[in-house]
Amino acid sequence: MDKSGHVVRLLGISGEILDDVKSHPSLQPIKVVWVSCTDEPVWAKECLEKFRTVPSGNPIGSAADGYEIFSANKQVHFKNLRAKYPSIDFSEMLFFDNEYGNIRSVSQLGVRCVHCPDGMTSPAWLEGLSFFVDDL
Repeated sequence: MDKSGHVVRLLGISGEILDDVKSHPSLQPIKVVWVSCTDEPVWAKECLEKFRTVPSGNPIGSAADGYEIFSANKQVHFKNLRAKYPSIDFSEMLFFDNEYGNIRSVSQLGVRCVHCPDGMTSPAWLEGLSFFVDDL
C-alpha cells in the first residue's frame, strides 16, 4: 500500500516474463533496465524489492541490469541508457509503458515501443518480440 492506503500492484505478467528472460541461457545477452519517471525514486526502488517474479519469487529488481528512476522526461532516461550501453543502439531497445505520452516521446529516439495500458500482457510481450523475431 502507498501512504494514502491505495493498493499498489504489478500490472500484467511482468513477473513471469522477467523469470523467463533471466532463466533462459539464450536470452542472457538481454539487458533489463527499469525506467521510471517519478518524484519518489526511493519508494519506486522499494517496490522493486517487494514485487516478486513468478514462479521463482525473486524480487523483480533482481532481474534488472540497471535503473533509470528519477523525475525526468523518458527521453532523458533512454539517452542515459545509450551512454551506459554504447554498443546498444536505440533501434535495438524495446520499451513497454502504460502511458501513451511516454511511448510517443521515446519512439522519437528510434526505440521500439509497445503501449500496454493494462500492464505487460501476453499480447503486448509478443508484439514487442515481433520487432526482433520474424516467426512469432
